[in-house]
Amino acid sequence: MARFLAVYTMKPEDLAAFRSRPKSEQKAIDEVGLKAWEEWDKRNAAAIVATDVMVGKTKRVTKSGIADAQNQIAGFLIVEAADIAAAAALFLDHPHITIFPGDGIDVMPVVTGPPEE
Repeated sequence: MARFLAVYTMKPEDLAAFRSRPKSEQKAIDEVGLKAWEEWDKRNAAAIVATDVMVGKTKRVTKSGIADAQNQIAGFLIVEAADIAAAAALFLDHPHITIFPGDGIDVMPVVTGPPEE
C-alpha cells in the first residue's frame, strides 16, 4: 500500500478566535473533540502508520538566519491507503475540521520508501 502524509492546517486567526473564547467553552470543545479524535483513530487504526504529531510555534531558517514565522501547519499524520482518493476519504469526518477550528487537511503521497530492515 502507498503511504500518504496528511497535514492538518489551521489559520492563525482561527486559532486566535478559538483561544479568545471563554476557557469553559474551549474546554468543552476540547473534551468533545479529543474524544471524537480518539474514536477516529480507532476506526482508522489499520491505515495509520505514524501517530499524530501536533506542532507549535515556528522558527524559519533561511540564508539570512533564524526568525519567527507563521504558517498554517498544526500537525501531521501518515496513513496507508490504496490511492490518494482513498487516503483523502479517511479524513472527511475528522475532528480537526468538524469540531476544532482546523480549516483543512492536506493529503499528499510520500515519495520515499520506508526504511529497509
